[in-house]
This record gives sequence, structure tokens and C-alpha cells, in this order.
Amino acid sequence: MTDEAPSLNTLIDRLTTDDQTSVAAIKQMISQFVAERDWRQFHAPKNISMALAVEAAELMEHFQWLTVEASREVESDPAKMTAIGEELADILCYGLALANELNIDVAAAMSDKMRKNIRKYPKDEYQGRYGKDDPGRRD
Repeated sequence: MTDEAPSLNTLIDRLTTDDQTSVAAIKQMISQFVAERDWRQFHAPKNISMALAVEAAELMEHFQWLTVEASREVESDPAKMTAIGEELADILCYGLALANELNIDVAAAMSDKMRKNIRKYPKDEYQGRYGKDDPGRRD
């Protein structure tokens, strides 16, 4: 038995589906990718958050000028879905790289945030409404 860390390709091969892949496995893959390139020196939280914003803008470009209906129809275009998936992957990679850099437990942070959202947006008050300024909101 060896204590050698798995190769990056092995870590990538372990990623299968959302149902079968843990957040920890994805974070480990990103950490290995960053380490192999000696990029941690560039991964200050400020830099990662800025890169995340850039990638989010690149994702938005795929939907710019589309109607709401057309934005829902991109799923039927495999080439568009590939490009959108790549942008989403970039966003998630940077988000998880930031979690690695700041030692954020993503599952715990998500749990805490969703509990806060439940309190902030009670379902009886917000169901079918986007916010307090929604003209269809019941008071």
C-alpha cells in the first residue's frame, strides 16, 4: 500500500454524476490541479472572486439578448449546452477553489445559507413571487 496521492487524471476519472460524486471529490481534484501548476500563489481570495465574476459574465453572454422562452430552449442545442456547461464548470471550479483557499465547508455553508433563505423568504409569502417589489405580491 502506498501513501502517494492519486493523479489528477485518476481524480477526474472518479467524477461520474452529481448523484455519485461528492463535493469533497471535486474540491480535491481542483486542489490537485492548482497544486500541480503552482497556482496557489495566484489564488488570493480577491483574485479568485474576480475570476469568478469574469466567468459569470462569460456565462451571461450565452443568454444575452434572448427572450425568457428562448433561454429555456437552449437545452435542445447540444453545442450551446456544451459551451454553457463549460462556463458553468469554470464558475464552479473558481467557487470551489475559493472554498479551498478559505477552508470553507461548502455543504455547511449551503445548509446555513438555505436555512437563512427559508427565514428570509417564507414560502407562504413568496410563493410565485420574486420579491417584495413584485406587483402581484399579496400583502
